[in-house]
Amino acid sequence: MTIYIKGLGLCTPGKPVSNAALAQRFALNEEWISLYLGNQSRYFATDLNSGVQHYSLMDIARQAAVSALDNAQLDKGKIDFIIMATATPDKLMPATVNEVAHDLELFNIPTYQLQSGCCGAMQALHLANDLLSNGHYRYGLVIGADICNKFIDPLKDYSDSAASEIINFALFGDGAGAVVLTSNADESPLAITNLQYRITENSLPPGQIVNWQGSRVQEIEMLREDYKAIENTVPQMAEEQMRRMLCMLDAVPDDIDWFLVPQLSGRMTAKITDFLQLPHEKTINCVAETGNNGNALLLFQLSYLLDAIQPGQRAVALTIESSRWLSGGLALHHCGVK
Repeated sequence: MTIYIKGLGLCTPGKPVSNAALAQRFALNEEWISLYLGNQSRYFATDLNSGVQHYSLMDIARQAAVSALDNAQLDKGKIDFIIMATATPDKLMPATVNEVAHDLELFNIPTYQLQSGCCGAMQALHLANDLLSNGHYRYGLVIGADICNKFIDPLKDYSDSAASEIINFALFGDGAGAVVLTSNADESPLAITNLQYRITENSLPPGQIVNWQGSRVQEIEMLREDYKAIENTVPQMAEEQMRRMLCMLDAVPDDIDWFLVPQLSGRMTAKITDFLQLPHEKTINCVAETGNNGNALLLFQLSYLLDAIQPGQRAVALTIESSRWLSGGLALHHCGVK
């Protein structure tokens, strides 16, 4: 079924954190961050100097949701369900999606929280499509959000830390995105026409592991990324996912006006774009400015896309998650008159 984007909102907590500020705080090399990752800035809910957490996940998710509702010019009482994707909930219970719903006084509707990483927003959109297609619901709110405060001790001396630990502070950032979806074609020309999401038959070990141990003291890394495996595998998986999407659309790359490729880092995005043999001017790259904000990132890309796409144009978005090598894609068509 085709669903339509009625409104979209974003939240980036605080001011952008430059590579210079990051390098000073975490004993990193500023030039290395720029060259190796290709990211120039990111946002954090926690002040890196004082260690004070100014925003919770609920705070930024709520703000993105309010912005999406305002953008949609929709009364919040018309929302029929909420889906939130995150890898970093404020608590295991109550689920952060329910804290957002309670704070916005969105009661007596279904709420869902999906735990995932880079494919989380795609999962949420896939579920929203199924819910809207059953005819019982008219409007849905999808949120993707993550914050890194659980992984960062701003007061720690990182001068002797392993590179595998501190690289994550240069790569990841905080943010939230939200989108109001509807099944009504007459309310928006921005149509999501095709959606795919699945776990792939990949024999590789997980490329990303996040360990939660609560108050237990264990000698294990909280967050681990196998960057070499990701760098080698994600472009190939993106190519396979793009091939599936183009087959569904009965299209070739020249038929598509915009591509939203996986966004691990600015450098990685450029590498994937080259691997897919796509023109850089036709790709949407926001990670270099926003940092990798996980479940929010696809919604940030969609926001950039909506500022650029013209009536009659089509776009394809691809997401790859290295945790268990998940793959997803969507096609968007601007149905307005040229």
